[in-house]
Amino acid sequence: MSDKTKLSTESYKGVRDFYPEDLFIQNYIFNTWKEVVEKFGYVEYSASLLESAELYRAKSGEEIVNEQTYTFTDRGDREVTLRPEMTPTVARLVAAKENELAFPLRWYSIPNLFRYEKPQRGRLREHWQLNVDLFGVENRSADTEIITVGYEIMKKFGAKDTDFSIKINNRKIVNALYGKFGLNPENSNKASKVIDKKAKMSPDGFETALEELLNDKTKDFISLLESDEKLLEYIGIENPDVKDLVATIDELLSAGIENIVFDPTLMRGFDYYTGMVFEVFDLSPENNRSLFGGGRYDDLTSLFGEKKIPAVGFGEGDVTMKDFLETHELLPKYKPSTDLYICLLGDEFRSKGNEIAKKLREKGVNVAVDLSQKKLGEQIKIADRQKIPFIICVGENEINSGIYPLKNMLTGVESKIKIEEVSAIIRNHS
Repeated sequence: MSDKTKLSTESYKGVRDFYPEDLFIQNYIFNTWKEVVEKFGYVEYSASLLESAELYRAKSGEEIVNEQTYTFTDRGDREVTLRPEMTPTVARLVAAKENELAFPLRWYSIPNLFRYEKPQRGRLREHWQLNVDLFGVENRSADTEIITVGYEIMKKFGAKDTDFSIKINNRKIVNALYGKFGLNPENSNKASKVIDKKAKMSPDGFETALEELLNDKTKDFISLLESDEKLLEYIGIENPDVKDLVATIDELLSAGIENIVFDPTLMRGFDYYTGMVFEVFDLSPENNRSLFGGGRYDDLTSLFGEKKIPAVGFGEGDVTMKDFLETHELLPKYKPSTDLYICLLGDEFRSKGNEIAKKLREKGVNVAVDLSQKKLGEQIKIADRQKIPFIICVGENEINSGIYPLKNMLTGVESKIKIEEVSAIIRNHS
């Protein structure tokens, strides 16, 4: 094969390959997510990554489907999308068996998601995302629980309150503001899109974009939007949505979540949010960005012809979570799943090596037996490069005496022990 016909070893742009050390980090993230959400009573579900494109057009928004999805026509002439998010899917699942399910319903999933966009730090074309959703509760107790779950995940990863903030808003309050400024539904939706991109725009650019919708009312609108107290007073402290937001924040503060702040400009990009929305932000100057978020989407199940089922949830991506852990030096040190590498002082000792390995595996030790037939020094280098924490050598002297040299590759300490003692030493090390 000539050089011109060799295939590239590069992965598709915007996706990742997971070598063992990479997958170790991803599994750590996944396992931490699962541990926290299951403590709150959430159970796992899953679904295919293929969905009808119509599902996303209906509620995620035309921009998502037309510009950011992998959408194609299958051989049955159906328009299919690789899912860009999980919320419409879980709404479909719940609507399909609404009469068979027991509410309140606490579900979670860690799906593989795809978005066609420019790859950059914290945002790739493929990622995995924890989705946590609570169905069947329309009062703020569900909102506070969902935010609390997100907060507890951050704490489980080792984050301090000073490392991140939780921004909260309510779409109904912003909708009330639109009404007071005379915006119709179409222009209200356009205004939401502009506000959602505020952090990426210059002040002049933001004002200019809103002027197309608000004309001479623009400065007053921005003034209210940038002052939480003025905005709430303008909408009315007795407004039920304002009272509900204030009460939600008070409940979270009382529960010890003190890094929560009201942000009227927080919109979240999807069209399906109907009430409370929130986002968790990294406060480090090196990674000052949104980490994850969610909110209330009470209307989504009605897309499927069923009655509305109140729902609230959030999605947390593995890419932004890893960036956060790296930034704050919270990533765990790699530890392979293999506990012990058995080195052979000759191929004639392979049978004994396999016999020892079998006994140790029955006691819960993960064992790899050397197959390289290389010299002992090279076998030890193999174990060292693979970061296997222990090695043991099998040769004629060891077999005859029943005493084996167990070496801790991290400390360099070598112990002369019986095989029966190996599992206990490795367990104590773990």
